[in-house]
Amino acid sequence: MSQAEVLDYCVYKDPNAAVDARIKDLLPRMTLKEKVGQMTMIERRVGTHDAIKDLSIGGMVSTGGSGPFGKVKTESSDWADMVDRFQKSALDSRLGIPLIYGIDAIHGNNSIYGATIFPHNVGLGATRDADLAQKIGEATALEVRASGIHYTFAPCVAGVVISDWRGLDRLSEPRGSNYRYCISSAINAGIDMVMVPYRYKLFVEDLTSLVESGEVQMARIDDAIERILRVKFAASVFEFPFANRSLLDTVGCKLHRDLAREAVRKSLVLLKNGKDLKNPFLPLDRNAKRILVAGTHANDLGYQCGGWTADWKGSSGNIAIGTTILDAIKEAVGDETEVVYEQYPSTETLARRDFSYAVVAVGEEPYAETLGDNSELVIPFDGVDLLSSVAGCFPTLAILISGRPLVLEPWLLEKIDALIAAWLPGSEGGGIADVVFGDHDFEGKLPVTWFKRVEQLPLHAEMNAYDPLFSLGFGLTCNKEKSPN
Repeated sequence: MSQAEVLDYCVYKDPNAAVDARIKDLLPRMTLKEKVGQMTMIERRVGTHDAIKDLSIGGMVSTGGSGPFGKVKTESSDWADMVDRFQKSALDSRLGIPLIYGIDAIHGNNSIYGATIFPHNVGLGATRDADLAQKIGEATALEVRASGIHYTFAPCVAGVVISDWRGLDRLSEPRGSNYRYCISSAINAGIDMVMVPYRYKLFVEDLTSLVESGEVQMARIDDAIERILRVKFAASVFEFPFANRSLLDTVGCKLHRDLAREAVRKSLVLLKNGKDLKNPFLPLDRNAKRILVAGTHANDLGYQCGGWTADWKGSSGNIAIGTTILDAIKEAVGDETEVVYEQYPSTETLARRDFSYAVVAVGEEPYAETLGDNSELVIPFDGVDLLSSVAGCFPTLAILISGRPLVLEPWLLEKIDALIAAWLPGSEGGGIADVVFGDHDFEGKLPVTWFKRVEQLPLHAEMNAYDPLFSLGFGLTCNKEKSPN
């Protein structure tokens, strides 16, 4: 090295130096203000250049639906541009410590238009394929990293302890009051980085004051900073702070969509197959002359994906790129088969006698967190009446799209010919067609007990009065030898 290079040399900037050595070099260089800034995670809406640079902000987050330009339907390259812009502001700070950016990619890269959306909630719990689950994690990681984002929020043993969205506000009543107490309680309890996410100026001011007054010890601050820096060094964020644009072609690619399709078919749980066990209803005849497809969830990608997809609570309609159940059926049937779709079949349609069978997809509307709280758990959108009316006219396969078990009345179960718990299958409806037409068999087993009445909840297999509609682990196959008694 030249003399100038020697003078400019910092161990923490040396990628060849050990992580511990880099932390030991950087930590003493930091002021209290910079340390507090590193413990602060802000939402992208308040991520101005000056705030990030001057306060040495340590982390950023996009809440559900908070994407580039304030739009839901954006490309991964737009996300990469946005995150890189924020990162440049961080690198302009005195010490040039890069940001870590987080997002909720909890069932695939669901916050970016065109990305792969894997089965959600109990759906992945219904498949016991550990190798598949690992592949899904890897695919999600690639798509998220392409957008410039470094990690997804999830419970884990860890990559530093980060509080949840406005989590500190919950430590006092009314929520958000006595903020100084909330901060001291959380930091002293071991929180390292705080997802503020908006009133970061107050957080920085109060935490700085708490340290100066001795209510939060500097040793606790340094402990938090060491953990934060360790994650950033170990993840090579200092060396590779910007989006890996070579991965952009992986977002929503065929390989990932095929993986999601496999996850769909392996997570479906077959709850009924024929009114007579000796005469199974599935697989369906793909060469039938005429098929009726109906239901609120038969041709709605947003309903298939559920909450936390593009937007926080999710929505109906064409919110992403993917294949609906109707699309999948049309692709799977023979060239001579006519597929008739009516969301709510008319009286005239129900009076026809030329349908070989019907496929009716019903279920819940998307929701997130407390928005989904429901003490009745009935199938919404008049789903029971729809199933009853169609099943009263034609042999019927019912597909239930939901994030949890819903009420299934005995009389309805008797009326329909087959029933699939499809959970929230995500973007690849083709996985449903794969099993209903017999290209693959059902593998999914119930990861939760299916109750008879909501009054039974909570219902666990260990309970003495365990009397489920379908027990934990239940799941039929079309292969009689594999199906449970």
